Amino acid sequence: MLTPEEILQLLQSLIWLLAGVGVFIVGMNFMSDALERSAGDGMKKMLGRISNNRFSGVGIGAGVTAIIQSSSATSVMVIGLVNAGVMTLMQATPIIMGANIGTTITGLLVALKNDFFNMLMYFLAFAGVMMGFFKKEKIKTAGLLCSGLGLIFVGLNVMSSEQAFGNPLVESMFQSIFAVVDSPLLLILIGIIFTALIQSSSAATGVVITMVGTGILPLGLALFIILGANIGTCVTALLASIGANANSKRVALIHFTFNLIGTAIFTAIVWIFEEPILNLLVSLFPGSDPMSLQMRVSAFHVIFNVSTTCVLLPFVSQLVKYSCLIIKDKKTQEKDHTLKYIDDRLLSTPPVALMQVKKEMNYMFCLVEENIKLSLEAMKTENLTTGDVVAANESIIDFTNGALTQFLIRLSPNVDESDELVIGSYFHVLNDLERIGDHAENFYGIATEMSSSKLHFSEKALSDISNMGDKITQMLTISKDAFENLNKSHLSELAALEDNIDKMKKSYISAHFARLADGNCNFEVSPYYASAVSDMERVADHLINIGYSIVNPVGKLTEDI
Repeated sequence: MLTPEEILQLLQSLIWLLAGVGVFIVGMNFMSDALERSAGDGMKKMLGRISNNRFSGVGIGAGVTAIIQSSSATSVMVIGLVNAGVMTLMQATPIIMGANIGTTITGLLVALKNDFFNMLMYFLAFAGVMMGFFKKEKIKTAGLLCSGLGLIFVGLNVMSSEQAFGNPLVESMFQSIFAVVDSPLLLILIGIIFTALIQSSSAATGVVITMVGTGILPLGLALFIILGANIGTCVTALLASIGANANSKRVALIHFTFNLIGTAIFTAIVWIFEEPILNLLVSLFPGSDPMSLQMRVSAFHVIFNVSTTCVLLPFVSQLVKYSCLIIKDKKTQEKDHTLKYIDDRLLSTPPVALMQVKKEMNYMFCLVEENIKLSLEAMKTENLTTGDVVAANESIIDFTNGALTQFLIRLSPNVDESDELVIGSYFHVLNDLERIGDHAENFYGIATEMSSSKLHFSEKALSDISNMGDKITQMLTISKDAFENLNKSHLSELAALEDNIDKMKKSYISAHFARLADGNCNFEVSPYYASAVSDMERVADHLINIGYSIVNPVGKLTEDI
């Protein structure tokens, strides 16, 4: 029976342990956030290379997870991309497998802990806090990375201190518990529950490695808890799939199944060949010092994840078929419109979210371009057969403008200073694209009203509209290329075309009124002609705004029209 004093000591040790875990997780989040900011372009490039090649998928998953230091975050991001229709199940599955390899980096860092390393990490934590007072965004990000890395080791040392695991009473209690709780299945269950509760397999692995390093937890038992942690980390992905489409739920199921199969295989192997495996790990890292003890657990973690990926990688298509068999497509009523490349789950990874926003805007640009060409053609040829296409495109353009604006508003607090400028330019480009879409709708409306009134443009008016339309089409091509590819090489040509259109408008309107005065032009057609010419000049203004958005990201060159 424990005395009140001993109970108080146990409570204090538990608080220290929880404090250490808390500091560790905060450090992980700081480091993840800093790495994500500084390596945003790298992640964009990696995800931009998504293909059906399984090996590149594993590499992308491992690389992204190594960058953001969280397999759970990678899984949630992949679910978001699948839900947005950007990635297929066949592409997502190898990335999920690679994420398990990438997450082993944290375990290796934890295992390297020694007195000199600890002192260095403490200094890093202090230096990182000091760097946070600088104004430069890059220095702040580097400071966040340093403080995060330092806090990870502060948390680990709090966990392994005398007040936590170093307390003889706590050590005796844990040894008594593990003397009874030595069933592999029960140890796996402990790993699952602990990881699910703290929502971080890296933190769970860090605690286990620390316990082995302090001698509280025998290596043979630790291996099974590590296996359980790999199942527990799937809880985050399973929660993220709630409310998503069937394919996103399948990604979460594949993630869970992959880790479950790997755990089952290794449980059987470790259970049957426990002594040879322990001897192998001891021979790889001989010695009784904490680092050697910790490296044995970390090495097992790496071997487990790499081996599981190698075994199951050839069965990607079977895993996909299995997930489709378990989770059926539901026949639900589709929403009027949905974004093609955006999912709210991407808000947690701003660099990837911005990459997807640009894809959505490029799609919107294509719809605007199509509507301009169809509506100009309708005015010139009086062919009104494309009205349904123009109306449908305009509806999507309006929806995309509103939905993307709301998404960017929610994304903007999470981005760094340089990306704030990008978001500012995107707001302007969205507005310009939406206004161009409105003008295209006006052009089609002119063609429709004139047809119903049996009115026709004169040959001269048609020539004027055709000339301006050709210039508009050229400007569309240049501004679209400038926005999509950040191509500045034709911006001077874009400015010359816009200036030319301004002069054409003045010249055409002046000549038109002269024809009216001479009685050479139908008075009833006059408002339609003037409206068409004026709207084309406004379209040119919006197009030059878009083209120059890559040069002047914080504002527009012309006034809103």
